[in-house]
Amino acid sequence: MSWQGYVDTNLVGTGNVTAAAILGLKGGVWASSAGFTITPQEQQAIVSGFDDPSPLQAGGIHAGGKKYFTLSANPRSIYGKQGAGGIILVKTAQAVLVGQYNSPIVPGQATKVVEGLADYLIQSGF
Repeated sequence: MSWQGYVDTNLVGTGNVTAAAILGLKGGVWASSAGFTITPQEQQAIVSGFDDPSPLQAGGIHAGGKKYFTLSANPRSIYGKQGAGGIILVKTAQAVLVGQYNSPIVPGQATKVVEGLADYLIQSGF
């Protein structure tokens, strides 16, 4: 399956993620849902946030032109909230999965989808 297929089918296609992207740890957007654009600056801040989350904790997570309040950050996952929606960032060996959700989707639904795909990619060596 192509990287775009993972975004379209395994993330957004579940109905539990509103928009999604897969970012390479070495830079670049591997795939993203239509209209969900993550700038190079946003990409760099997200990827760097797994090594040092303090800038994301102080200034929030920026993705797709939106700012999210950082709820938690650890070396595997970073979670953010904005109004009735939020964002889930999960690091694999070679990429970061970005899943954005809006109400009526609840955080647990979106988290299960993004974390589940991350587990699969990690097991597959990605």
